[in-house]
Amino acid sequence: MTASANKQLMQELLAKAAACDRAAYVAAIADDVTMVITGQYSWSQTIRGKEALLRDLHGHLASLLAEGRRTLPLRFIAEDDLVVVEAKGEMRTRAGRAYDNDYCLIFRLHEGRIVEIREYCDSALTEAVLGPFPASLRQAS
Repeated sequence: MTASANKQLMQELLAKAAACDRAAYVAAIADDVTMVITGQYSWSQTIRGKEALLRDLHGHLASLLAEGRRTLPLRFIAEDDLVVVEAKGEMRTRAGRAYDNDYCLIFRLHEGRIVEIREYCDSALTEAVLGPFPASLRQAS
């Protein structure tokens, strides 16, 4: 796919996800996806595989965040097989605390599938509001 087609695909997937319809986004994730959460804090890690991503990261987030959580894409930049997305979270914890993080997400696509995700965010906000990432959910390195 071209950079333009990859950009359009990510715009469509993230628009649906922002409307709380995550099915198309989840379906577009490759089984062998790699997600890198950058930084030097407890959430920083490399997650390998769709099953682990959905179970460990997304599952843990679902346990912490109230329904209706969403990430709003603000800007898309595409080159080759990469799509960079600037986004803003609109979320609340189950206890009612705001969690409106800022994100830079870099998606690498192959044949219309998301094969790699790199996440940059306000790590201090993540730790302050969501707490440390459970060691029991981390993949062995």
